[in-house]
Amino acid sequence: MYADSIDTLFERYGPAYKWLAMVTCMLGGMTAILASSTVNVAFPDIMGTFGIGRDQAQLLSTGYFASMTAGMLLSAWLIDWLGERLSYSIALTLFLLGAAMSGSAQTSEILMSGRVLQGTAAGIIQPLTMAVVFKVFPKGSKGMSMGLYSMGMVLAPTLGPTAGGFAIEYFNWRYVFLLTVPSVCLAFIMGNLFMPSRVRPKNFPTFDFLGFGFLAVALFCYMIGFSYGQRMGWGSSEIVGLFILAFVMTVSFILRQLYGPQPLINLKLFLIPHFTAAALISLFTGCAFMASTFMLPLFVQQIQQYTPMEAGMMMIPGGLSLLIMYPVAGRMADALPPQILIYAGLISFSLAFLCLSKADVNTPFWSLVSFTLLIRVGTAFTRPVVNSTALQSLPNALVNQGSGAINFMRQLGAAMGTSMLVVFLERRIPFHSDAFAAAQTGASGLSQAAQGQLVQILGEAGVPEALREPGALHLLGKMIYAQASTNGFQDTFMALAVVSIVGVLPAMVLALSNKEPVVSTPEPERATK
Repeated sequence: MYADSIDTLFERYGPAYKWLAMVTCMLGGMTAILASSTVNVAFPDIMGTFGIGRDQAQLLSTGYFASMTAGMLLSAWLIDWLGERLSYSIALTLFLLGAAMSGSAQTSEILMSGRVLQGTAAGIIQPLTMAVVFKVFPKGSKGMSMGLYSMGMVLAPTLGPTAGGFAIEYFNWRYVFLLTVPSVCLAFIMGNLFMPSRVRPKNFPTFDFLGFGFLAVALFCYMIGFSYGQRMGWGSSEIVGLFILAFVMTVSFILRQLYGPQPLINLKLFLIPHFTAAALISLFTGCAFMASTFMLPLFVQQIQQYTPMEAGMMMIPGGLSLLIMYPVAGRMADALPPQILIYAGLISFSLAFLCLSKADVNTPFWSLVSFTLLIRVGTAFTRPVVNSTALQSLPNALVNQGSGAINFMRQLGAAMGTSMLVVFLERRIPFHSDAFAAAQTGASGLSQAAQGQLVQILGEAGVPEALREPGALHLLGKMIYAQASTNGFQDTFMALAVVSIVGVLPAMVLALSNKEPVVSTPEPERATK
C-alpha cells in the first residue's frame, strides 16, 4: 500500500506543508466542534416538535460531549491501524451520516442516535488533528501552533449559536444539523491530499474493547441519570440503580486501564506532574467553557426572551476577539512560565461568571457581550498553554496518547460538568420558586399590592370582572416563576465561578515544581523547514 509520511509530504509541498496540514486539521476540528454548539439555540423548537422537556433536550448537547469523550479513546487505535489519512476520512463520513440522521429525524430517539454518532466521530477527529499539527511544526513554534489550532477549536463553538440562530430564523431547526455538510466535504478532500498516511500493519492492532465497553456504559448511565433524576426522583430505584452501575463501571474501567494488557489510556502519563496538572486544568476549563456556551444562550432566551438569532449575535464579539487573543497567547506561551497565563485565564473565567451571577432580565445586551469577552480571554490564556505544556512534557512516542488523554479530560469536564450544572439549575429553580410562593400570603402587604395592581391592569385591558382575580393570581405565579428562574441561573453562574477558581490548585503544581518537563526527542530535519 502506498504511504505518505510527514517527511514525504514536506518534500512534496515544501515548507508550506505545515500550513496546509494546519488548515486541513483546523477545518475538520472546527466542523466537529461547531456541531456541539449550534443546537444550543434550537432547544425550544426541538422541545416543541417532539414534546420533550429541558432535561431530555439537554441530552442533545451533553450526549454529544459524552460520546465525543468515548470516541477520543478510539483515535490512537485507529491511527495505529489505518493511519491518520484513512482514520480522518472514516470519521468525517460517520460525522456526515450522523448529521443526516439528526436533520431528518422523525423521533427524538433517532435524533439522539444521530448526535451520538456525530459526537463519536468528533472524538476521533479532535486528538488526531491536534497531534498532526503538533508534529508538523518545529519545537520553537509548538506553542504558537497550539495557539492557532486552539483558536479554531474555540472559535467554532462561539460562532455555533449564531449559525444555528441564522438557520432557525430563515429555515427551521432541522437545518441546524446540516450546516456542517459543506465543511465536512471540503475537509474530506483536503484530508486525502495533506494528511499523512502509513502502510497498514499485517497484524490487527489490539484494542481494549472490554475497557471501552466499561467506559461507554458508565457515561451512558451518568448522562441518563443526570437527565432523568429530577423528573423520576433522585431516590427512585431506577436512578439509584443507574448511578450504582455507573460507579461500578467507572471503577472497572480504571482497574482495566491499570492491569489490562492494552489500556485505552496510558495512566503512566499521569505520573508526570506537568502532564497531570495540565490534564486537571483541562478538566476544569473544559467544564467552564462548554457550560458557558450552553448556559448563556439558554439564559438570554428563557430570561430575556431573546430570539435564537439575537442569542447567537451576542456570542459573535467574543468569538471574533479570539482571532487576536489566541495568536498572542500562543506566542506568550513560548516565552512565559505556563502558570502565569493559566492564573490570568482562570481569574478571567471567575470574574466573568461572577458578573453573570448578578445578571437579570434588565441586564443590557452589551454588558452580556462584555462578560462573554472575559470568558474568551480566559479560554485564550489557558487552552494553548495547557495543550503545549501537556504535550511537551512527553516524548514523541507518547504524543498521540497524550493528545488523546488531554482532550479526553477536557471533554469529560464538558460532558459531566454541563450535566451536573443542568441538574443544579433544575433544583435551584424550584427551590427559589417554593421560597417565593411561601412568602405570598394574605398577611404580605407586597403580595396584596402586586395582586391589586394586576387586577387593575386587567380591568383597564377590558377583562371581565369575574376573571380579573384568577387572572391576577395566574400572572403573579408566572412572575414568581420568572424570578425563580432568574435566581436559578444566577446560582448556576456562581457555581461556574467556583469551578473556575478551583482550577488554580493544579496550576500551582506547575508553579511549585522545580523539574523541567521531559524533553521530546529531537525533531527530524524536515521540522526546521
